[in-house]
Amino acid sequence: MFYHLNGTVAELGQNLVVLDCSGIGFALNATLNTISRLKAGEKAKLYVAESIGETNFDLFGFADKTEKRCFEMLISVSGIGPKAALSILSYSTPETLALAIMNNDVKALTVAPGIGKKIAQRVILELKDKIAKEMDSSVFDLPVVSTPAAQTENSNVNDALTALTVLGYSSAEVAPVLKQLDLTGMNAEQIIKAVLRHMVK
Repeated sequence: MFYHLNGTVAELGQNLVVLDCSGIGFALNATLNTISRLKAGEKAKLYVAESIGETNFDLFGFADKTEKRCFEMLISVSGIGPKAALSILSYSTPETLALAIMNNDVKALTVAPGIGKKIAQRVILELKDKIAKEMDSSVFDLPVVSTPAAQTENSNVNDALTALTVLGYSSAEVAPVLKQLDLTGMNAEQIIKAVLRHMVK
């Protein structure tokens, strides 16, 4: 089983990266977001997911662990295959995907080619159900709200905490990181990005 591959980018194509690792070229299916961060001839490290069937052995490469987690999460949804998952992640970052699921934003998912309203609704329904089972709000206690500004900040923190759960992080993992950050003036998406930077270190 592959965890990551480290090598030189030999070729970039439509949703494809060829990574040369000690003379062996690995063909990796990839999102547009990952491909945009790579350059031919330069070194790269990609996290790998596999899809193995009777007639196929496909590898998928991701620039970071969070995008890989999102991919694995999406293909766990009934009727969502690797191709659809790649399409969604090519047009959504992990942060915007999590917020779209949390906010029932079907339109945000249907901008991806091949993703219709029914598929988008299924993704939202199944993954929101997963959140409901995993969320434990008692782990992270918010301070008493006293001003409109504090209410807004607490709302953004709650949105970010829920969205991070969508990405597969437990509230027990996220809460200590949130407490270390200065969240003043941050919206939910900015909080998510800040937390993810700490989580992947």
